[in-house]
Amino acid sequence: MDEITRFIAAIDNKTKQDDSRKLVNLLADASGYQPSLHGNIIGFGQYHYKYESGREGDSMVIGFSPRKQNIAIYIMPGFSTFQSQLKILGKHKVGQSCLYINKLEDIDLDVLKVIANLSVKEMQNKYSCNDK
Repeated sequence: MDEITRFIAAIDNKTKQDDSRKLVNLLADASGYQPSLHGNIIGFGQYHYKYESGREGDSMVIGFSPRKQNIAIYIMPGFSTFQSQLKILGKHKVGQSCLYINKLEDIDLDVLKVIANLSVKEMQNKYSCNDK
């Protein structure tokens, strides 16, 4: 059993476990990257960033975290270019780069896949991205 399978199996909530398995497959397919575990976040792909301040580092291209209260999906470029998709996604909330959902049943998975795919393409156009 790999680390992602163990991580998902350790989630207390059965629905969240099932949703996490589905999200691994959906985001791997939408991104073209294999999943990797970063603490309590399952990430896909990697990019290197450098701010004008000189601060730099590496981060995932897209990912999610099955939190106790909700599932946070990390859409790294933010949501400014995805407003039309968000209107038809279903029940959700957004933060700066986080899409919060309670369960996959509340949203349209095809719309989520479009958002994920467009987000990854936006990141690939802006940064040199690779599979970690």
